[in-house]
This record gives sequence, structure tokens and C-alpha cells, in this order.
Amino acid sequence: MPTTFDFINGVQEYTTAVNRAFWQDIINLISRKPAQLLSFEDIRTRLRLREESYRGLQNIELERIVGSVGRYTDFTRTFLPRSKVNRDRWTRIYTETVSGMGLPPIEVYQVGESYFVRDGNHRVSVARSLDSKHIQAYVTELSVPDGIAGLLISNQMAAAEAYIAFLDEIGLRLTHPEHESLMLSEPSRYPELLGHIRLHQEALNCETCDGDMTLEQAAGHWYDQVYLPAIEMMRAYDVLGRERGRTEADFYLWMVDHLQELSMEYTGAPSDFNPAMASWMGKHRLPVPQELGYLANAI
Repeated sequence: MPTTFDFINGVQEYTTAVNRAFWQDIINLISRKPAQLLSFEDIRTRLRLREESYRGLQNIELERIVGSVGRYTDFTRTFLPRSKVNRDRWTRIYTETVSGMGLPPIEVYQVGESYFVRDGNHRVSVARSLDSKHIQAYVTELSVPDGIAGLLISNQMAAAEAYIAFLDEIGLRLTHPEHESLMLSEPSRYPELLGHIRLHQEALNCETCDGDMTLEQAAGHWYDQVYLPAIEMMRAYDVLGRERGRTEADFYLWMVDHLQELSMEYTGAPSDFNPAMASWMGKHRLPVPQELGYLANAI
């Protein structure tokens, strides 16, 4: 059972934590670093999260908790309590924890590898103040494309939002739920990639002569017959090698834009590639020599 000494110690720990929160906010303000927890509702809306799956009780890493459903302004990004946090409630939880009663499981939403507190913000704050590394949590997972979690942790929401908008526009999340990543390192280039898919759609409509191919259908065909074979070939030849900061989609886009020059340099003859027909690559499967690894620097 908690003792009077445990309670007094808890009050002191709360006061220390609030002071640390103040200085953390000041330092982050001056250095212009993000200090706020992420709002789950904002993330859910901007990333168009819909499908939920209950994953049961798990032992999760506290450092992966990056936001909250409704209390994201009450705590700093490291879950230090701001002055608006109820002192008595925080102290009671701290006292019960250090006295051996432990912390009841919290409830969280999982988005990629990141977590958002649904219930239990004070428990997370106390656990962090005690330097705990893990906490028990009932987890509900929301499905997101690969790579999004890293963007959330690094606060690159604009990049994540642009990628989700692109995937939804071409319908790939519905037609190919397990698709390989099409993420670009520069979000402003998604319209360019979308342009290649629209040109592929035009080429397919010309071939069928009926003009009924939708963007979603064309994107699925482009992914299966053009993009995926190109990506698999890149991996087979280890084109990207140890290059960092560039994605496979980056190199694909660069390669399509420079296919004419590559054909001349490595086959000695111009290709019949028409920039308006991105499906050419899928039909001809131009080999990418291993020496092209250095070209990743030019993307």
C-alpha cells in the first residue's frame, strides 16, 4: 500500500516533471524543434485512416508513443506533464506505481510502428518519468502503407499526407493492398509520377480502342506490368547499392525520364520509347547494367 512518504515523493516528482516540461518547451521554442505530441484525430483525418484491427494486449515501447487522442496539448513530446495536468491524479498514479501496485494496461491506436494513447496518458507520463522502457497496452491497429511510420516519428506529416493522397487518387490501396512502396523522397514529384500513370492509361485506351480504362484500372496495370518488373530488376542488379536518401520510386522515375539516353549508351541503338507511353518499359524490359549504380547520385 502507498505510504505518506510515497505521496510526498510523488508530489515532488510531479513538480520536477512540470519544471522540466517548462524548460523543454522553452528550448524547443527557441530552437524551433517540435515539442507537441501528435493529434490522433488530425493524423487520422489527414492520412485517411479507416480500417481498424484489434491486436490485443501487448508490451510496447514507450518511445514509440508519439501522440494522443485528446490530451496531446497536456504533455510534451516526451510526455512530461504541463501545468494543466491534474497534480493529484498524476501523483496518485506515481505513488501506486512505486509502492508496488504497478500500472494497469493503457489503450492505444497503432499507426505503422507509432502509437497514440487512447486511454492512459497519465500512466504513460509516470512510466516515462520512472525511466521505464515498455508498458502494457491494449492495441488497435490502423492500416497504413509502408514507410509512413518513420515519417510520423520524424514529424514529416506533409510528406506522409502527399503520399497517401497519391495512393488514394490512383486507387492502389484498394486494388493492391500489399503493394511495394511507391514513396518518393521529394513529395512535390508525385504529380510527375501520376502523369506517367495517366499516359499509361491513354496508351492502354489507344490499344483497346474503347477508351473505357479508368485511372484505377490503368494504375493497377501499370503497377503489375511496368513498375513492379522494373523494381524487381533494380533489386536483382542492386542498382541503388548503398545509396541513401533515395527510394526505388525515385530511381524508377529518373530511369523512365532518361530511358532514351540509357538505351543509346548501353545498347548502341535508340529505343522506340515514346515518353507518352510508359508501358514501353514493361514490354521491352531493358536490362539495367550493374554499372548504373553510380547513376543513383544523379537522381
